Amino acid sequence: MTDETKENGKEAGGSRKVIYAAILANLGIAAAKFVVAAITGSAAMLAEGIHSAVDTGNEFLLLIGERNSAKPADRSHPFGYGKALYFWALLVALSVFSLGGGLSIYHGITALRHPEPMQDPMWNYIVLGVSACFEGYSWNVSRRELNKRRKPGASLWQTVHASKDASVFTVFIEDTAALAGLAIAAAGIALGQAFDSPYFDPAASILIGLLLVGAAFALARETGGLLVGEGIGVDATKRVCQILAADPAIEHVGQLQSMQLGPDEVLLTAAVRFNRGMRIDEVEGAIERLEQAVAAAYPAIRHIYFESGALRSAMR
Repeated sequence: MTDETKENGKEAGGSRKVIYAAILANLGIAAAKFVVAAITGSAAMLAEGIHSAVDTGNEFLLLIGERNSAKPADRSHPFGYGKALYFWALLVALSVFSLGGGLSIYHGITALRHPEPMQDPMWNYIVLGVSACFEGYSWNVSRRELNKRRKPGASLWQTVHASKDASVFTVFIEDTAALAGLAIAAAGIALGQAFDSPYFDPAASILIGLLLVGAAFALARETGGLLVGEGIGVDATKRVCQILAADPAIEHVGQLQSMQLGPDEVLLTAAVRFNRGMRIDEVEGAIERLEQAVAAAYPAIRHIYFESGALRSAMR
């Protein structure tokens, strides 16, 4: 087993660890929230229960994506199934938008039109506190996994934006929204209790729904870009260009194009001009040398294709 294979296995294992932690946290939290919402009649707590139930289902969708993306390449998919993860992550974004955000907003508006007094909010506070602990644990697992990929000086959000592992950044965004939702729910319940008003609680439900809609758009933006063919970025492209230009067999480096095929797999095409008069064995040796140099710097770049025009010019 190569070091690259081991590294890819570690990253896949880290992604699944993040998903499993989120599933365990959300299953228990969702059950507790629904029970307490039924007891107290809190609209915000019901919205939070819906949120946690949707998040649980979303983690299972990510597991399906992880499994499908690991399928080996075949004739119908010669570059593998890595983008399957991005497809399922996009479904998660749609789920957060429709089921999480939509239902929470709908229930909050319904409760505003027909407000009911809240019963014994103490249970709400207890469940919100316990939920915050579980969500915080899940959030910290995803944060640590993101930090492994974090560049010096980069913020956590910049790391999310640069990450190609949809499983990790999806769970992180979901858990961040969940923690913010818990704070909104607690504030709505507390304000309703302090002012003896039944309107703060359903208003909190609407705010939670809007929060989830925002999270859904953030997820759709990140996964959508990867699904339609996002590249490796300007900095990485410049670095690869420098690696190619530094080889003595290269006379000129033209356009480089890249596409993310999965969390740890990239396709790269290079328009380079080899030195004229090179023999075919010298060109083959140069290509092998260039592939090794690029792979050493960026192990995810597994497929490199040089334009045929560059090869023809070298042998004239």
